[in-house]
Amino acid sequence: MNDQQYLWWQTGIIYQIYPRSFQDSNGDGVGDLKGIIKRLDYLQWLGITAVWLSPIYPSPMADFGYDISDYEGIHTLFGTMEDFDELLKEVHNRGMKLILDLVPNHTSNQHPWFLESRSSRNNPKRDWYIWRDAKEDGTPPNNWLSVFGGSAWEWDEKTGQYYYHAFLKEQPDLNWRNPEVQEAMFNVMRFWLDKGVDGFRVDVMWHMIKDARLRDEPVNVDYQPHMATYEQLLHVYSTDQPEVHDIVRKMRGVLDEYKERMMIGEVYLPVHRLIGYYGVNNTGAHLPFNFQLLSLPWDARQIAAAIDEYEGALPANSWPNWVLGNHDQPRITSRVGLQQARVAAMLLLTLRGTPTVYYGDEIAMQDVAIPFEEVQDPQGLNMPDKNLSRDPARTPMQWDSSEHAGFTTGKPWLRLHRSYRRRNVTIEKEDRYSMLCLYKRLIELRQKEPALMTGAYIPVYADQHALAYIRQDNGASKYLMVLNLSNAPCYFTPKNFPFTGRVVLATTPELEGLTFTNTLALGGAEAVIMKIE
Repeated sequence: MNDQQYLWWQTGIIYQIYPRSFQDSNGDGVGDLKGIIKRLDYLQWLGITAVWLSPIYPSPMADFGYDISDYEGIHTLFGTMEDFDELLKEVHNRGMKLILDLVPNHTSNQHPWFLESRSSRNNPKRDWYIWRDAKEDGTPPNNWLSVFGGSAWEWDEKTGQYYYHAFLKEQPDLNWRNPEVQEAMFNVMRFWLDKGVDGFRVDVMWHMIKDARLRDEPVNVDYQPHMATYEQLLHVYSTDQPEVHDIVRKMRGVLDEYKERMMIGEVYLPVHRLIGYYGVNNTGAHLPFNFQLLSLPWDARQIAAAIDEYEGALPANSWPNWVLGNHDQPRITSRVGLQQARVAAMLLLTLRGTPTVYYGDEIAMQDVAIPFEEVQDPQGLNMPDKNLSRDPARTPMQWDSSEHAGFTTGKPWLRLHRSYRRRNVTIEKEDRYSMLCLYKRLIELRQKEPALMTGAYIPVYADQHALAYIRQDNGASKYLMVLNLSNAPCYFTPKNFPFTGRVVLATTPELEGLTFTNTLALGGAEAVIMKIE
């Protein structure tokens, strides 16, 4: 590929906004669209090129918007369709793109489609969902489990059958084997694409088709008591079925009716399964989310091996991507600590592929201890003994040192971190040693250097402390990254790799401008970008 062939979603930086928690404009304690509009200048200043919004559609909020009752509207909590149109216009005015969450696997049980489906066994929409008779003894059709705990089957007294829900009982799964369901959802996509939305992040893409025979799932012999009850089984029949790739290909076909639109797939699978979602000859998702950095131990050798496996598995002409955090996982700063989170930022923004930044990670926001009586997340409420609430990573954005961190004039829907008065955007903007300034400088460097934005990835070295790799473009530009993922000092003295490099950016700014030849000593949790001379 030459530079002219790269598209916006390959060269850009995606930023995930959890709308409830970004900025409240009306004092009700919940973020909204007008609030996001207010903060777009900040995102532009940071260097963000694409904004991804978690769901903003009408919803009873059983799962905070992932239970949709109208795919073509805006929840009043977030504003109006006019507010959305204004947001889209303002995003585009700043040269940025807007990506919406699409939740095609399931609807709310309040969606008109499900209300019809549930009304009688012979309703025309009955087959839009997955209904089955009980076994002879009255038990559910099979042993499938809900991600949020308990059986994945809910008995419907009125029509005398069970319906399937992979998540809450308020989130019945659509039957994607039904062509009418497919066409209805493709038309939902067209509704937003016609408005000018630039793409979709597709929720639980690997769940969308289930085994036609609804076979029982095998027991997970590696299950441990601390794990979610869902992990008691291996989900070989309820997820990642071969037919799902045909659905993804059709969704891609809808996007291809428009110019330069893109699709991200949420797919929690091992790399060898994940890459199938790119589709044959890249006719599937443009970016099946690569979540390895969310789950791998923070170990240089394991991460180096995972990068190599991923790079080696990618289909020809497909594009990689990396993610450090999202609304379902503990924040990176809480997972690896404040100093290593700086190293993680450098890793995210110098690996080959599109990076996705989760709101607040750029100011080192941490998971917040939410007292149990304040827990909102159904995953946490349904399994209280497992400590699985996702609320700690969804707390309000910390903008300044004022009351409620400048997020709201009311009472925030979730509490803020105790440290927000000293860890916020306003303070960190003025501190060259802050996480925010590190993110801004990393993004600036990445976006102006073709080697870092679209260049090749060349592994160099990994040991129990450090990870090193090169990014190089077709020209003479070559950068060497050396990252110490341990908290002990380390030495980078690679055999068979003589180098002379000047440090252009470091997690410890005092290293910048120094030149090193053939050897480099790094302190614990230090990382550098060197321009190779």
